[in-house]
Amino acid sequence: MIVTVTLNAALDRTVTVPNFQRGHRHRASQGLTLAGGKGINIARALKRLGAPVVATGLAGGRTGTRIVEELTAEAILNDFVRIADESRTTTAVVDPTSGSYTEIVEWGPHVEPEELEMLMDKLHYLANGAEAVIFAGSLPRGVQDSFYAEAIRDLKRRNVQTILDSDGQPLRLGTEAEPFLVTPNQPEAEGLVGQEFSDDDDFLMALDAIAEMGAQNVLVTYEAGCVGRFREERRVRRFRAAAPRLEALSAVGSGDTLLAGFISARVEGRSTEESLRNAVAAGAVSTLEVGAGRFQPRELGRISSEVRVEELEPANASR
Repeated sequence: MIVTVTLNAALDRTVTVPNFQRGHRHRASQGLTLAGGKGINIARALKRLGAPVVATGLAGGRTGTRIVEELTAEAILNDFVRIADESRTTTAVVDPTSGSYTEIVEWGPHVEPEELEMLMDKLHYLANGAEAVIFAGSLPRGVQDSFYAEAIRDLKRRNVQTILDSDGQPLRLGTEAEPFLVTPNQPEAEGLVGQEFSDDDDFLMALDAIAEMGAQNVLVTYEAGCVGRFREERRVRRFRAAAPRLEALSAVGSGDTLLAGFISARVEGRSTEESLRNAVAAGAVSTLEVGAGRFQPRELGRISSEVRVEELEPANASR
């Protein structure tokens, strides 16, 4: 079982509006409402990949009830802590004509200390026998930036592998807690190491720098694929995996699906190379549908055969 944790869950409403223009009245060609938030997106993708998963986190008010109902309707096993304040709603407009994506995100709920305690109690229960616990997304109001770090240390003492997908200070502090894997996207990784990446050496140095901060393994995603640094027995290996070019409909949530593809393959015992191939294929195929974490599993085989995976030399060896 894989557990995903979403503290700032949302009800995601996506409307498709061809030729969208600001300040004009439009008629949407289609609409889609899903439970959302990074951890939920990852859980949805894991479910489609056939991995056993349970989604947990915080859900409040009528919106929180709807989030749980939507997850249940998708047959995604879930066990959320109900909180007093209202969960957020996000609204997105996809324009297939221009390929643009416009998102309006509400503030998350305010969380009380006793509600966080209830969540940790639930995590202790769910983590028993879990293969991994994935902490993903932003933190709602009332939750300290150190929450992920404290939760990771707590679960490490219980011999539970943890994965972190966040940004800013929660990512920095969480990385210092030595999780099994951190998975920032390129802008998040640039913020973490304090510089922009312009070439392969920049990515390689970033992988090593993030590992030096505490992460046991590092996976940095970007538009065309990912780069990763992994500890295997007594050596460290670095890889790049590149996706084939596709006519993307929406790239929203593709990084979440990529992570799900990697974790599901690792849980199956597949090699790092095959796990990266599966990851990038899953992320790529998810761009062909609207809705984070949604894709056709039958397309994975076709796409994965076109993914290029190569091992990279360390940054200092490439100079």
